[in-house]
Amino acid sequence: MGPSHLCFPPTRDAGLARLADFAPRAGRAYAAGRNIDDGPENEGAISRLSPYVRYRLITEREIVAAVLSRHDLPAAGQFVREVLWRTYWKGWLEMRPAVWSRFLEERDQQRQEFSDVRALADAEGGATGIEGFDDWARELVATGYLHNHARMWFASIWIFTLRLPWTLGADFFLRHLLDADAASNTLSWRWVAGLQTVGKTYLATTDNIARCTNGRFAPKGLAEVAVALTEAPVPPAREVPSLARPVTGEPSMLLVSHEDLHPESLLFPEVPIAAALVVVDGGLLWGEGARAFVASAAADTATRLAAHFACPVEIATRFDAAALLAAARAAGVRQIVTPSAPVGPVAEALAAIAPILRQDGIELVPMRRSWDDRFWPEAKKGFFALNQCIPALLRDEGLS
Repeated sequence: MGPSHLCFPPTRDAGLARLADFAPRAGRAYAAGRNIDDGPENEGAISRLSPYVRYRLITEREIVAAVLSRHDLPAAGQFVREVLWRTYWKGWLEMRPAVWSRFLEERDQQRQEFSDVRALADAEGGATGIEGFDDWARELVATGYLHNHARMWFASIWIFTLRLPWTLGADFFLRHLLDADAASNTLSWRWVAGLQTVGKTYLATTDNIARCTNGRFAPKGLAEVAVALTEAPVPPAREVPSLARPVTGEPSMLLVSHEDLHPESLLFPEVPIAAALVVVDGGLLWGEGARAFVASAAADTATRLAAHFACPVEIATRFDAAALLAAARAAGVRQIVTPSAPVGPVAEALAAIAPILRQDGIELVPMRRSWDDRFWPEAKKGFFALNQCIPALLRDEGLS
C-alpha cells in the first residue's frame, strides 16, 4: 500500500474527478455492494469521497446533486442517506456540544488511568492476534482510511472483545483517519458502544466479517454478546445557534479553516472580498496524515481563491487573534467573514477569537451553509426522523 496522498490527492479537482467517476455507480450497485470490504487495493462499490467532503473540498450538496443527476431518489436513496448521516451527526452534536466535551474529558482521564498499556499498544499496533482486526489497525495507520464496515467491526472488537476504553479507540481513529471529525467519529463509536442509541450496540461476528470480506478474514474468539455501556444522561438538545448576517457592501477579509475549503460556493455576492487568509493550524487537527492532507488542500484552496476573488491570499499557520488582527489591519478591513465551523477545535478557536477582535473594532462573522441550516435542526431525534424529511428538504435545496 502506498502513501495516503497517492490514494487521496488533496485537491478539489481530484475530489470532483472521483465524484464524476462514482456517480454512475451510486444507485442500486452501491446499495448492493456497499457493505463489502475487498481490501484497500480494491475500491469496490464505495465512493471513497469522505476525505474530500470532510474538509468540504467538495460539498454534500454537490455530491447529492451529481448523484441525483444520474439516478432518481429511490434508486440512489441508500447512498444519499449515507451522505446525510454525516450531516445528521454534525447537526446532532451541534445541538448537544456537551457530548463532545464529555468525550474529551473521559479520553484524557483514560489516558492517565488506563493501566493495561501493553493491551492498548497491541491493539493500536495490530498485534492482538485477531485476524482482520490487526490488519485494519495496520491499514488505518498506513493509508489513513478504512471501509466504513471495517470501522464498525474494529470498534466492536475493541470495545466488546478486547474490552478497551471506547474513548481511546475513538482517539486512535482521530489520530489516523484522514476524514476524522468530531461528530462522525465520536458519535459512531458511541453508537457501537450502546451509548448513542441507549442500549443498542453493534456486535461484530465471525460470519458477518467472513461474508462481507469475501472470506479474507474470519476471526475467531470474538465476543458473543455486546452489553451496552452506560453513562449519565445526555443533556437535552439546544436549538441550532442562529448566526448574524455580515454587513452588506462592507469590504471584508475571508477567513478559511480546514472545516470548509470551498468557501467560493458559500459567500453572499453582496460581500466584497478584499483579501483572504487560509489558516492551516496543525494544533487543530489530530493526526499527521490529516495535517499533510490539509496543508496541500489549503494550498489548492488559496490558488482557487486568488483567481475567484482576484484578491491577495495568504496562508497562515496560527489560528489566533493576533494573526487574524494583523491580517485584517494589513487588508484595511473591519469585517472578517468565515464559513461557520461545527462543534470541534475550530469552532472553539473562533468563539475565543471573536470577542478579542471586537475590542479592536473588527467583527468576525461566521456564515452557515443553507444545507446545514435546513438539515441540522432535523437532528433533534434519531436519524429515522430526519430520513422521513429527506425528499422535502432536498426539494427545498433545489434537488429532487
